[in-house]
Amino acid sequence: MEKLLENKRLLIAGAGGLLGAHLVSKVIEQGGKVIAADINQKLMSERLESLGIDAQNEHLILESIDITDEKSVEELFIKYSDIDGAVNSTYPRNKTYGAHFFNVSLDSFNENISLHLGSAFIFTQQCAKYFKNKNTPFSLVNISSIYGVIAPKFEIYNETPMTMPVEYAAIKSAILHLNKYVVAYVNDSRFRINSVSPGGIFDHQPDAFLDAYKKNTHGAGMLDVKEVIGSILFLLSEQSKYVTGQNIIVDDGFSL
Repeated sequence: MEKLLENKRLLIAGAGGLLGAHLVSKVIEQGGKVIAADINQKLMSERLESLGIDAQNEHLILESIDITDEKSVEELFIKYSDIDGAVNSTYPRNKTYGAHFFNVSLDSFNENISLHLGSAFIFTQQCAKYFKNKNTPFSLVNISSIYGVIAPKFEIYNETPMTMPVEYAAIKSAILHLNKYVVAYVNDSRFRINSVSPGGIFDHQPDAFLDAYKKNTHGAGMLDVKEVIGSILFLLSEQSKYVTGQNIIVDDGFSL
């Protein structure tokens, strides 16, 4: 039986992160060939190896990319002539990211918007240019969030030092409309952009937060990162051939 991504070459930016690394593994498992890219190639290689992915795998190429640097992104797309799709799972931010609302300075807010939304723009733009130049089908998946769709439930952060950063809400909601803008501009059914918006992904958050979060779901609580990946694979595959400009929410009912 043919695998979901048989012989597709897919670029995964942010492959050294929690979501990106697991995605590399699943794409290869589904018959795909991966260009895994991150700003720190050494740490990316270590993360992949910790998941049992051999850096010498014939279906894997490791690349360095600074998603916030226009030239770095352009050069990576120039280097390859057979990319069928891409996922941007990067999460660039500055050192003051995550401050509570009244403590966020304008300079810090603007810098985070530039780093994260700006890099999403340049990556999306280069995917569109790549499609125009190669004239072959291309599917891009950008990662948004439930907090790009609904207002934060601030009460779940009580009794923790955590908050839901205002920059994050602004960025993730903007990415959803950026997707629609670009696919409407390119106006070709062979070029698709969609998003997956995960609910909370477990990463050893405080117990008080985990308990409060779970009460807002249908029982699952925070998701294991692996539970988000199926939707991404679907959007990269031929199974979603005419799905474009859409957003799949994976959150066990948190946003209802």
